[in-house]
Amino acid sequence: MAPRTLRLPRGCSTICLPLSKDLYQQVIDSPQRFRQALDQCYHDHPELFPTAFAAGYTLKDIRTSAKRGLRLRRITCKATGAAFTVRPAFVLPYLTGWAEDVAHALFLRRFGVPYWALAHVFGRSPMYWYRLEAGLGRNSLVGTTVRRADLPADLLADEHHQDRAGRKNYIATTVGDGCCLGAALAAAAGAPDLQAAYGVFVQEALNVQADYRPRTVNTDGWAATQQAWQTLFPLVVILRCFLHGWLSIRERAKHLGELFARLSEKVWDAYHAPSRRGFAQRLRRLREWAGRQVKAAAVLEQVQRLCGRSGEYGRAYAHPGGHRTSNMLDRVMRQMCRYFEAGQHLHGSHAAGERRCRAWALLYNFTPWGPETRRANDGNRSPAERLNRHRYHDNWLQNLLVSASLAGYRR
Repeated sequence: MAPRTLRLPRGCSTICLPLSKDLYQQVIDSPQRFRQALDQCYHDHPELFPTAFAAGYTLKDIRTSAKRGLRLRRITCKATGAAFTVRPAFVLPYLTGWAEDVAHALFLRRFGVPYWALAHVFGRSPMYWYRLEAGLGRNSLVGTTVRRADLPADLLADEHHQDRAGRKNYIATTVGDGCCLGAALAAAAGAPDLQAAYGVFVQEALNVQADYRPRTVNTDGWAATQQAWQTLFPLVVILRCFLHGWLSIRERAKHLGELFARLSEKVWDAYHAPSRRGFAQRLRRLREWAGRQVKAAAVLEQVQRLCGRSGEYGRAYAHPGGHRTSNMLDRVMRQMCRYFEAGQHLHGSHAAGERRCRAWALLYNFTPWGPETRRANDGNRSPAERLNRHRYHDNWLQNLLVSASLAGYRR
C-alpha cells in the first residue's frame, strides 16, 4: 500500500494573523490601513503567507459575516491569481466562535474531559465541542508545529493500539524534538498499512522541506514498523530501542528480589558504556554472568536476546543525536493513552477517528505546560514553543491558530 497522496484540506486558503481586536477594527474598513497592517505582518512573519505573496497582491473583496458580524477581506496574489481570506486569530475558523471563549474548554480536552462536561460548564452542546476539536485535525501536524525551526533529523516511531467501533486500530505515532509530528490510523499492523499511515507524516514533512530526509528513527522490534520506515526513507538508520529489550527482561525477572537488582544494574551499566566496543564487551560479560547466576529459563532467554542484539543497539554510537531509548515517545503516548481511555476509545469512521488523533496531537503540542515544566524548559510554555523558540500570541489557542495559517501547509 503506497503512502497517501497529500490533499490540501479545507482552510488551506485562509491566512491567519496575530492581529488584536482593536487593531483589526481600526484597519479593516480602510484599504490603505489594511494594506499597511498586512505588509507589516508579512515583514514580521513571512512564513504564514503563501510564497506568491512576495510578488504582490491586490485586495479582492470584503464581506460581513452574518454569524459574528465580523468583516473579512480577501486578497489575490498577482503571480498565481490564487485568492486567500485573511482572518484574525481571535476568531475561530469558519467563525464558529471567539478564541477567548473556547480556549479553556479546548485546553481541558487535552486531558480527555468529556464533551458533556464541557457543555455543562461552558455552555453550548457536546457536539459543538466535538466539532471544534475535530476541526483542528484538518491542519497539517508537521506544518503547523514546525514553523520557525528545522525538521528534526532524529525521530521516534511506534504504534498505539486503540479500539475503534470494536476493532483494534493502530495509531502510527511519530515524535521529534518532544513534539507529536504524526498520528495516523492504520487498520492493521502489517507493513503496507503502517507504510500508508507513516506516509502521512512523510507527505507533510516534504511539504515543509522538499529534500527532507531523517537521519535516524528509533523503533521497537516490530519488523513491520522498521520495514515501513525503510521503504519510506531508504537511507534512514533504524535504531532499536534498548528500553524495550530491558522491559522484556523486567516483566519476567522482577520477582527475583536481590538477583533482579543485580541484573538491572549490569544491564544499565552496559547501556552507559562510553563506546561501541565497550558496550559490546559489557554485553558479553552480562551474558556470561547471567549464564552462571540466572536459573529461570524465561529470564535467561530474554537476557541472551538482549545481548545478541549488540550490533543493532550499537548503531546509535555512530549517531550521537539519535535516540537509544523510546523515552521521548513514551511520554507522548502515555498522555495519548489516557486521553483515549477517558473518551471511551474511538468511534465513527476511519476519517473521523484520525481527525481526533491529529487534533489531540496539536493540543499536546500547543497547550501550556504546568509551572514546574515551564521552569525546567527555560520558560517555554509548550512543546511547539520550545521547538520554534517563538510564539505568535500569549494565548495558546491563538498561537495555534496563527501557526495553522494556510492549514499549516506551504503554498
